[in-house]
Amino acid sequence: MARGDIKFYQFLLNGFPIILLFFFALTGYSFSFNIFKINISFNFVHLIVFYWVLRKPEMLGYGLIFFAGVINDVVQNLPIGVSSINYLLLCVIASFFRTRTLVPNLIYDWILFFIAILIVSSIHFTVLAIFFDKNISYGTLMSTAFFSFLIYPAVAKIFNQIYLLGLKQEHAE
Repeated sequence: MARGDIKFYQFLLNGFPIILLFFFALTGYSFSFNIFKINISFNFVHLIVFYWVLRKPEMLGYGLIFFAGVINDVVQNLPIGVSSINYLLLCVIASFFRTRTLVPNLIYDWILFFIAILIVSSIHFTVLAIFFDKNISYGTLMSTAFFSFLIYPAVAKIFNQIYLLGLKQEHAE
């Protein structure tokens, strides 16, 4: 590989969480599909924010997370700042868990993610219901939190491999 190709590859690996975060914020895309008349959906932005703030906080800045939330609000026609507050609350929870955790463990992260996603989703729907007179769909709230919880270990493993690949590439130079 040429020197320029290696630097570009390294840039992509280091910028992966930012690129992914802004891709989902700009497109407003959420993973949602029906299997046997069951609506399966999960919030991929929450997975991105929680994992990278919990395990690799230097890869994703809080200012970028806030800005991605504002973009997400514009794209999804939500009141400006609602998603930003949710993302930053998720950052606060992940940072709190990071300072309290001595040894990284996927099982603990998984359980803590479920607690965090329930808190953030509940606050999100409550704010929309109280201040902006939106209807709360508790079934959607619970199913999205549950399916996001189920997929977290697989996404965390993939993110960890991408991070390790970036570290290996840095040490190879």
